[in-house]
Amino acid sequence: MAQNIIQAVRGMNDILPEDTPYWQELEATIRDVLMAYGYQEIRTPVLEKTDLFKRSIGEVTDIVEKEMYTFEDRNGDSLTLRPEGTASCVRAAIQNGLLHNQVQRLWYMGPMFRHERPQKGRYRQFHQIGVETFGMTGPDLDAELILLTARLWKNLGLDGLELQINSLGTSEARKVYREKLVEYFTANKNQLDEDSLRRLESNPMRILDTKNPEMRAVVEGAPKLTEYLDTESQEHFDSLCSLLDAAGVKYRINPCLVRGLDYYSRTVFEWVTDKLGAQGTVCAGGRFDPLVEQLGGKSVPAAGFALGLERLLVLVRDNLQPDHLPHVYLVLVGEITQQPGLVLAEQLRDEITGLRILTHCGGGSFKSQFKKADKSGAKVALILGDDEISSKTISIKYLREDKPQEIVEQSVLSEWLINYFGGAGLNFSN
Repeated sequence: MAQNIIQAVRGMNDILPEDTPYWQELEATIRDVLMAYGYQEIRTPVLEKTDLFKRSIGEVTDIVEKEMYTFEDRNGDSLTLRPEGTASCVRAAIQNGLLHNQVQRLWYMGPMFRHERPQKGRYRQFHQIGVETFGMTGPDLDAELILLTARLWKNLGLDGLELQINSLGTSEARKVYREKLVEYFTANKNQLDEDSLRRLESNPMRILDTKNPEMRAVVEGAPKLTEYLDTESQEHFDSLCSLLDAAGVKYRINPCLVRGLDYYSRTVFEWVTDKLGAQGTVCAGGRFDPLVEQLGGKSVPAAGFALGLERLLVLVRDNLQPDHLPHVYLVLVGEITQQPGLVLAEQLRDEITGLRILTHCGGGSFKSQFKKADKSGAKVALILGDDEISSKTISIKYLREDKPQEIVEQSVLSEWLINYFGGAGLNFSN
């Protein structure tokens, strides 16, 4: 590639026309499931004040310390491209009065930004769909979130995901547990890697989530948070397990599942796979009851999850069958046909809801137009030439079937197309 051509920023990828139909079908499937559960979409800015993420995610997390895209604007304000969506959603809900004596089930979709090493299914600009709920305290809501994701996998034909769950209890319970954890890992400092040594004082629970196989033994020997849970949190977790059992959802209790963000409390969960290498989490979430108050609102219980679309698409692309190709390709033979051809195409779009018609533009020989018609993926080519204009007919050539060419009156062309594409969802709009 020539050196003077500007390329995309590393880890920020173009999604090309051959790929976007798969994205659109994936997004539509997720959207349909969310609507079936009564969730409403919210759209927030990609740029927020840096303090929002420091206060929510936690200043000693990897995201805030090493991964955020942060800069000063012309007014000297510190701004950050959102590294995740929960904080922005909570900020918007507080700012716009969505939480006052209300129950909310919200979802959002869009790009997030983290400066980390790009790898399979993990990029510096990546896309998430997030779900956030407010005003519901019980384990039934936690179960609904998990059931919603399980239905999503079912609708996408995705098998082989493992659901892992855990409870982080209250902040008071975690404070006691944290002291025991620091005591244990300090006594085993010689077995900790560099990352874990750095987290020992600032965020020791994150050591439990290490991906370093050499630390497996020391992590497995660590005290378990379940031993320090308060009674209410334990009852909440037991109820969640009972609800999942009743719904037939299989799960594994993982005492090392702590999530990487400071705002989580009580229930946490992840859906994981072994098909994405080291980064095996497809969907993750849980309760974040303290976050609304932490960001300046009145205390409101909250829970949610996020899933990465790039990772999910890697797993389900072969299951998707987007219907995006044109139904027909309009071949225009000669300059005299350009005006009536464009008028005819518009007339067909008016008369037939859902018709995808690709009109040839830019001239070219009859042969070259047919090559483009065949390459387009259309099932039939409509041919408009001088003879068709004078006789008010249209010639129809089948591109995917071995059938003889037909000639029909333009006045009944819409009916012919609807009859032919009867299974394509076409219908008269008037």
